[in-house]
Amino acid sequence: MHFLDDSLFPENQEKLAITAAPYGPEWEPADFPEDLPVTMDQHVQAAVDCYNAGATVLHIHVRELNGKGSKRLSQFNELLGRLREAVPDMILQIGGSISFAPESEGEAAKWLEDEARHMLANLDPAPDQVTIAINTNQMNIVELMFPDDIAGTSFERPALYEAYRNMVVPAEPAWVEEHLRRLRAAGIQPHFQLANVAQLETVERLIRRGVYTGPLNISWVAIGGGFDGPNPYNMMNFIQRVPDGASLTLEAIMRTVLPINTMAIAMGLHTRTGNEDTLWDRKGEKATTVHQIEKLVRIAGELGRSVADGKEARDIYKIGEYWDGVDETLAKLGYPPNRKPGQLGFTFHD
Repeated sequence: MHFLDDSLFPENQEKLAITAAPYGPEWEPADFPEDLPVTMDQHVQAAVDCYNAGATVLHIHVRELNGKGSKRLSQFNELLGRLREAVPDMILQIGGSISFAPESEGEAAKWLEDEARHMLANLDPAPDQVTIAINTNQMNIVELMFPDDIAGTSFERPALYEAYRNMVVPAEPAWVEEHLRRLRAAGIQPHFQLANVAQLETVERLIRRGVYTGPLNISWVAIGGGFDGPNPYNMMNFIQRVPDGASLTLEAIMRTVLPINTMAIAMGLHTRTGNEDTLWDRKGEKATTVHQIEKLVRIAGELGRSVADGKEARDIYKIGEYWDGVDETLAKLGYPPNRKPGQLGFTFHD
């Protein structure tokens, strides 16, 4: 992305799209009972509360009544149907893992098998987006959790801690290509959850080869443990490599969420917050997802940046839009066109 002399003026920036992640699949309800929904009614109310606080994108997981993350697509169908009525303007974004929580004590934390995740393209009603990982990668979500972050939570149990420490995201090339094909056939937009520049480069290659031809919505996921850490040098290197026609959300973990989101707001990028990313406000003080959203809205207001409503967020994300081929996609995203044999000066479009 390019930053010109006037790029930090809020009047020249897109309105802020805030993603709420209020379903915290890695936590057990007792970790934060005031904010972790269990019943379907509580799931729906969490979405309503997030929308009223200023979030326009909802990152969705579902919990069973026993408190464990649901792996049943029927539960997702029920929640999606109710959310379409309760928050019709929100962008509904399904977490591509479905649920990575261990089934029982001592079992692995793992993403579901390939075909199960492909079935997200068959959800009814269809979500607006499904998040997609690129390139199989370690996802050790506890590497950047400090003792204060897990004090008094289920993560103090060694077996559970180890389960998450050894989690891997499976995203082999053949699976990615098939998943993108199925999502497009269902009219569902992929939201690319990327760990580093290498994964961004793979996405660019998918575009240049015509595997994916559509809007590019990206999250830089700075959670460490195989992903970039929330280091400003990592962040700026990644931002520099994202094309101007993409939308970029910055995502972090625990008490790095707020400073990373604040930088995103100042730079004209987009934010994600909620109990899936952090339970904490100031050190030792828990913060509900709604409180976290309200704080981002206040910061945006202090910086003079407007918060997008539901329609504006859909326009930013280009929901429902696909393009005809490689050349059009590269041009709309701001990537240089593919080089023709022997061609010089290929880094600009006619």
